[in-house]
This record gives sequence, C-alpha cells and structure tokens, in this order.
Amino acid sequence: MKKYNVAVVGVGAVGVEMIRVLMQRKFPLKELKVLARTSRDIEIDGKKYSVREVSGDEFKGIDIALFAGTEGEKGAAVTYAKDAIRHGAIVIDNGSDFRMDPKVPLVVPEVNPEDIKSHQGIIANPNCSTIQMVVALAPIHKAAKLKRIIVSTYQAVSGAGRKAIDELREQTRLFLESGIIGEPAIFNKRIAFNLIPQISKFEEMNYTTEEWKMVRETHKILHEKELPITATTVRVPVLNCHSESIYVETEKRLPINEVRDILRKSPGIVVYDEPGDGKPNPYPMPIDADGRDEVFVGRLREDPFVKNGLSMWVVADNLRKGAALNAIQIAEYLIEH
Repeated sequence: MKKYNVAVVGVGAVGVEMIRVLMQRKFPLKELKVLARTSRDIEIDGKKYSVREVSGDEFKGIDIALFAGTEGEKGAAVTYAKDAIRHGAIVIDNGSDFRMDPKVPLVVPEVNPEDIKSHQGIIANPNCSTIQMVVALAPIHKAAKLKRIIVSTYQAVSGAGRKAIDELREQTRLFLESGIIGEPAIFNKRIAFNLIPQISKFEEMNYTTEEWKMVRETHKILHEKELPITATTVRVPVLNCHSESIYVETEKRLPINEVRDILRKSPGIVVYDEPGDGKPNPYPMPIDADGRDEVFVGRLREDPFVKNGLSMWVVADNLRKGAALNAIQIAEYLIEH
C-alpha cells in the first residue's frame, strides 16, 4: 500500500483529534508532521509528538495538509495554504475561510463525495453543526426532496475550543464548591448551568454567523440554493457532542417507518428510535455519541398537522464527525480515487 506524508496544522482540540483519528483509522502514513505556532512536545493517548513551528517550507514533501482551523478566526490556511499547494500538497481546511469560495468544494463524504474531484488544491470541511445535519437529511432529500428545514442546535462547549471546555469545568467547580461563578472569559455570558442562544456574532436579520453558516453551507453541499432553512444555534453546558432538533417538510410523503429504514441503510448513521419506557435505545444523547464516528438519529415523528412534515433529533461528536473525522474521510477518498 502506498504511504503518504501528512501534516496536521494546529494542536488545539480539533488538531489533537485529527492526530488521534489518523492513528485509530490506520491511515497509511509515511511521515506525520505536526505544526503549530510554536514548537513543543505534546502527548496524545500515551504517545509523544514533536510539534514544529509552522512555516511555508515545512510543507516540502507533504502530500496532504490537514488544517485544524479555529471557528470565527482567520485560520492558518489563509497564511500557509498557498505554500502547501506550491509544494504539491492537497489542503483540507477545517476553518471557515474557504467554505463559500465557489472554487473550493465543501464536502461531507457521505453526502457529496463527487465534489472532491473539482478541487484546485483546497477542499473545505463544513461547520460541525452543518455536517451532522446534512448527513441525516441527505438520504431523506434523495428519497422525497426537502421543501423546508427548521433546525435548533444544542452545541457543546468543545466547539469553541479547549479553553471553552476549561471554562465550563472551572465555572461548574466554583459554583458547586462556593455557589459563586466568576466573570466569563471565552463566552459572552456564563455557561455553567445556563444556555446561551448566541454562537458567533449577529449578522443580517438578527441571525448569527453560526446560523447563516448552517444555511449557506447546506445550500452549497446539497446544491440547493433556494431551499428555505431557518436555524437557531444555542451553546449548552455540555462538554462534547452537539445535538439538533430538526424539522423538515418534503415534497413527497414518507411514512415514518420508511424514514427509519432509509436512515438505517445510509452510511454513517445509527438510528436510536425506540419510543417507550424501558427500551434500551429510545433516543440518542451526547453521551452516546462521545468518541463515536457516526451521526445518531432518533425521535422520528410525522407532523400531525402539516402534510409531509417530519421531526427528528440528531446527535454527533462535533470534534470527530463534525471536524477531524470528516477531514480525514476526505483524505481517504482522495487516496482511494
């Protein structure tokens, strides 16, 4: 089997998860180079890695460059992607900088892998909340064509990085020990024992950047620019794994049993939908998805008042399928094809 030189740029929560997923999936590595703003040694799952300071010349000989990216900030790919491509690498960027560039494919391998073939050196990873939604909805769209999407997200703090995880833990500890919580640093409001109905900045029509990402990215991935989508994104005091309440209307009616069957047969999806007390898997929760690669779907219901309306509950590990795993699945597709 041919082996490849891979660079991972960034060692925050997503970068670490990228390294972990590469090892767990036994990606055919010839050399793994870990790059970040400063050089240092790190340890992941008991194995030490030497981190080198990122520069344009570090991409010499690299076949695939995985940029971890940071939501809401200009990512390293803005600075170094051209250098990586010049040295012959294909860039897979988890940041948001290139997602809406018409020359850059935005890819979820279970949904639109054919778009990878049009790349010109850069392939973009969608936003974490978008990824799990389109994995769950694409099979339904294929079977019955979506007419409308309404989604509310319940997003874990890990989506805001390692410091956000630390903030939730510290606020929780302080509150339980003393009943006092200090001023927030990462979030604009207290997150422990609270919900924040704002992720990123407010944009047009009082929707946030995160909400518009879900709209625009879904349009691009599904190649449906006119599909009506309304999103409300909420930060919740959960360490890891995003949850979403999704309501859709379809052009063609799908009986709920047929919906379950379609989803069970679709790649990357696990259905937990056994309504009733005492059932082992009545619905998925963040603790079910933590550390897992699949998107979990449950609470499947037909709308009793609206023809062809369907509701569902969707949960996924936002660091894995919502970021690191999706990027590495793109890399696997590249080497396979």
